Amino acid sequence: MHLPATRKTIEGRGVQSIEVGGRLLQAMVELAQPSMLRDLAAAAKVTPAQAHAYLVSFRKLGLVEQDAASGRYLLGPFALQLGLARMRGFDPLRLASAAAMELALEMGLMVTISVWGTHGPTVIQVTEAVQPVHVNLRAGAVFTITGTATGRLFGALLPEALVRPLVEAETRAGGRSQAIGRGTSLEAHRLSVAEVRRLGHATTEGVPVPGVNAVAVPVLDHSRQLQFALTAIGHAEALDVAEGSAQLAQVVGFGRKVSAQLGYQAPPAAAGTVTPLRRAARRSRAG
Repeated sequence: MHLPATRKTIEGRGVQSIEVGGRLLQAMVELAQPSMLRDLAAAAKVTPAQAHAYLVSFRKLGLVEQDAASGRYLLGPFALQLGLARMRGFDPLRLASAAAMELALEMGLMVTISVWGTHGPTVIQVTEAVQPVHVNLRAGAVFTITGTATGRLFGALLPEALVRPLVEAETRAGGRSQAIGRGTSLEAHRLSVAEVRRLGHATTEGVPVPGVNAVAVPVLDHSRQLQFALTAIGHAEALDVAEGSAQLAQVVGFGRKVSAQLGYQAPPAAAGTVTPLRRAARRSRAG
């Protein structure tokens, strides 16, 4: 993870020593455990002597603590106060709204923000594409769980007890559902959930609108809970949803960047580990 970037490039001359110190703090966030001086220095790409000088100052400010027994460094109480102040004065929806507009402008696609509502995945914002996409979407529209990328994402991440009644209703209703997207079978939904958890995002190709593709990515917060679904929608020639495509990677990367700005930090990757989305889903079911 990198320090969150602002929407516009920051101009002007900065203070280099503060930027170097920031790399040490960033290393502490990424290591996510009490760490030795040499490990912090290596992660921040400074010498141990440089790192020590910065850490002495950070200790005086309360940004960093040092464990007396092990000598390892960890973030201090003032770092916690900074984080809490950020959370109190921060509006996640405003961030998501600005992000949706930025993504739509960058890629020329329609972008929606959706939350879980009374009747399922519900659109709260639609940012139109530069080139019109003939999809009838507006704020308040509800996606099916089984027939849309946005719905599949919610279906994979939310607790099964919450989602299953709607899935069963959609499979019984078939194409008669009032939500956007057609129903499918329970078995197909089960396979879809497994695929979305494996990939960490959801896609549809020509469904429910022929010739129109979609990619839905989760926006997760510091507790790894789903806050919003960010969905890019566009004509097939403008949005290739095949694994490995540049457009898919751009949307997925954008979702991760927005999540990072909400404090989300992906768990360390290791062979055989599940994706962050699957971890979150397991935690939701356990709760």
